[in-house]
Amino acid sequence: MASNEPALQEPPTTQWVPSDQWAPAPGAEEWNPTEESVRPVRGRHRVVKQRNGLARSSTVLGVGVIAAVGAGGMATAQDKPAVSISLPDVIADKLPDPESLPGVGSLMSDESDEAVADGPLTTADSPAQGGDAGEALRARILQQAEQQQVEAEAEARAAAEQAAAEQAAAEAKQQKTEAAKAAEAAAEAERKAAEEAARKAEAERLAKLAASYSLPTSSYTLTSTYGQAGSMWSSGYHTGLDFAAPTGTPVKAVHGGTIKSAGWSGSYGYRIVLELEDGTEVWYCHLSSMTVGVGQKVSTSETIGRVGATGNVTGPHLHLEVHTPGGDGIDPAAWLRGKGLSV
Repeated sequence: MASNEPALQEPPTTQWVPSDQWAPAPGAEEWNPTEESVRPVRGRHRVVKQRNGLARSSTVLGVGVIAAVGAGGMATAQDKPAVSISLPDVIADKLPDPESLPGVGSLMSDESDEAVADGPLTTADSPAQGGDAGEALRARILQQAEQQQVEAEAEARAAAEQAAAEQAAAEAKQQKTEAAKAAEAAAEAERKAAEEAARKAEAERLAKLAASYSLPTSSYTLTSTYGQAGSMWSSGYHTGLDFAAPTGTPVKAVHGGTIKSAGWSGSYGYRIVLELEDGTEVWYCHLSSMTVGVGQKVSTSETIGRVGATGNVTGPHLHLEVHTPGGDGIDPAAWLRGKGLSV
């Protein structure tokens, strides 16, 4: 059954050519689009307004370029002037939906329209980053130079502090060494002073003893010493000190004391025993005469007898013996020297 309605006619086809060469295709009617014949543009493909010199369609391409070149390309974007890109609606209609592009849809949502359109396209454009890569590089170089200068100053300061510490340690060591030497010198001086003081004290003591002690006779010659060996002595050795002198030479008390005995004593001839205050006994033997008696007190240098040759002798001399309070015989020459007398 035939329809009275006219058959649907296809809209006249058009061919896109540049604007300066545009003309209807052969056999095609001229098409003048109207508001009713043009379908509405979807989503972000509408070219509504220019922001920062870029159309919204160029924003999609700009985001793709940024995703492709990465962070390195972003740094050089600031050196290029902004280019406005406009596409005909025919091409814009064939572009994919921004929401279908991975990582781009969220950037192109209507809610973030103003943030994406108005925000900087590169990190170099951001005021927070200085807005200029050269200025940022200059600032970074200055910062590194300043850091290096600070480190150099710190190293120089540390080196100066170490040198000062080493110098202080050397000075302290030198002072310590000098102090030790000074202390050693002072100790040596003190030791010498002590030795000198002791020597002087001993000399004074001996001088006092010499003043209170006296040699037993004068004008003598030592002929036999203590401990000398020989067959002429019954003990096999000499037990005293012999002062050879002419007969009649005075014999003196070596120190003040008491006459313990005075008389004949066999091989000793005439003998006087003088007992000192400390119990020491001094024997005077081979005397020719005695001028004191038992119990008599005598003083230093007082004459108590005379040299002779009585007893077992070979010539006139004074035989002197010294016995300790315990009765032991000792060297008379050493004992006299201990009293400050030189034999």
